[in-house]
Amino acid sequence: MIEKTVSVHWEGPGKMGQGQISTETGALKNHPYGFASRFEDDRRGTNPEEILAAAHAACFTMAFSFACDKAGFATASVDTQARVRLAAQGQGFVIDRIALTLKANVPGIDDARFQEIALTAKRDCPLSKALASVAEITMQATLEDGAR
Repeated sequence: MIEKTVSVHWEGPGKMGQGQISTETGALKNHPYGFASRFEDDRRGTNPEEILAAAHAACFTMAFSFACDKAGFATASVDTQARVRLAAQGQGFVIDRIALTLKANVPGIDDARFQEIALTAKRDCPLSKALASVAEITMQATLEDGAR
């Protein structure tokens, strides 16, 4: 069993407040976030949706690579983008869509098998399972050749 910890500190009221996010690994150390980095275009801080997108993309990518290994295909490179949408709902907000875009170079695999493995990885990655309440999680997978 593995457990990871993140700490958040917040000061001030609502829109004027500022928070700091720290991870136990130190990847984020007192990293700022607040209203402006979440709902406006302030790029000095992060936001929960961006962190969620990073976590989902990382988990899915790793699950895809492991699934390819299990099927006898070694991944040469895998690139994933995750887009998380925060939408107004009633008096609050909801994450209603996550779009995963996968581009991978997997020598020796045909597109049908590639798509099958990608769909399995999307379904089975722990973050996809944890996010099962999100109304729509899409995935577009593109098999690339080795030439870049």
